[in-house]
Amino acid sequence: MSTSQMLKGILEGCLLSIISKGETYGYEMMEKLNEYGLTMVREGSIYPVLLRLKKEGFVSTVRKQVPSGGPKRKYYRLTEKGYEELEEFKRRWSVISSGVNQLIEEDDTNETV
Repeated sequence: MSTSQMLKGILEGCLLSIISKGETYGYEMMEKLNEYGLTMVREGSIYPVLLRLKKEGFVSTVRKQVPSGGPKRKYYRLTEKGYEELEEFKRRWSVISSGVNQLIEEDDTNETV
């Protein structure tokens, strides 16, 4: 399984987490993902996820004029339902990551040849 395949499953939770820190727009989210080392995420791959988050009622959007006078940007913010989904993601991630870490860090002495 490639890194990008693994990442697709957690991208939604990562975006919810970024948006939970304050109203933000797509390119800004990409910069945050890059800051945290998630450089394999392509900008075009986050927009379908953001659209799904909006359809599911986890985020709301508002278009705002940018200070430089360019085109309006779509800003995302979490809804109450979005905060609840983020907490659920954190719970699921904790269980999954803990189990995976235990598996891959297990002492090799248990391995049979």
